[in-house]
Amino acid sequence: MNSFVLVYPMFAMVLLTCGVLGALFHARVKSVSNGQIEARYFKIYRGENEPESLAQLSQHLTNIFEAPTLFYVACLVAMITDQSTALLISLAWLYVGLRVLHAYIHIGSNKLRHRFGVYFGSWIVLATMWGALTLGVIMGGTVAP
Repeated sequence: MNSFVLVYPMFAMVLLTCGVLGALFHARVKSVSNGQIEARYFKIYRGENEPESLAQLSQHLTNIFEAPTLFYVACLVAMITDQSTALLISLAWLYVGLRVLHAYIHIGSNKLRHRFGVYFGSWIVLATMWGALTLGVIMGGTVAP
């Protein structure tokens, strides 16, 4: 199996990140245009209360740079150690799917019960990825040339 096939779920996460960033930029421009907040607020993010919708998007963008970094590293380690197994590829796509669903909930309805379940599920998938990856290396995985 091609070790670099994990680049596809990684790219999907990059697209999700770009989508959230684009939505945040659009929402900020719209909020300034509508007079909800003054542009100068964004110089140092002080002086006014940020509208809740902007704060929600900002928080999600911050969130998308936290746990997913461990996902990117796991995918890179899998590619380097030639551990891009069907299991790891499936887990990677499941992780991306859960993160997309998490973004949809967090940016949309923001119902904590639903959001927490999906977020926790994505952590379980990520931990399983790392467990499978580590076990694969321990069981004799070789470092790709």
